[in-house]
Amino acid sequence: QEQLVESGGGLVQPGGSLRLSCAASGFTFAYYAMGWFRQAPGKEREAVSCISSTSDGTTTYTDSVKGRFTISRDNAKNTLYLQMNNLEPEDTAVYYCAADWTCFGLMSEGRYDYYGRGTRVTVSL
Repeated sequence: QEQLVESGGGLVQPGGSLRLSCAASGFTFAYYAMGWFRQAPGKEREAVSCISSTSDGTTTYTDSVKGRFTISRDNAKNTLYLQMNNLEPEDTAVYYCAADWTCFGLMSEGRYDYYGRGTRVTVSL
């Protein structure tokens, strides 16, 4: 059974850092583009970042996180990461890991084949 399990969320002060992880199982992780969505209270779900399945590992970010967040993947461990630095209160949300065939589909169309249950990130004093 296909599964994505996120971890690493928590409470952090503005300017702080967190590293999210997503452990994948039940499907061929290396074949998929992998990404992160987030949903803040009262807001629509937003695609945050994606990394392709190709050898060059092309990455894509939504404008609000460029320069602060870094997505990466370890295909040997079937794990996706999101390093979040210089966090802002506006980053407060539940973060979800997702898998799709392409980053275009994930980022532009909100499309996914598999989706995790999320990990909560709260940025507050």
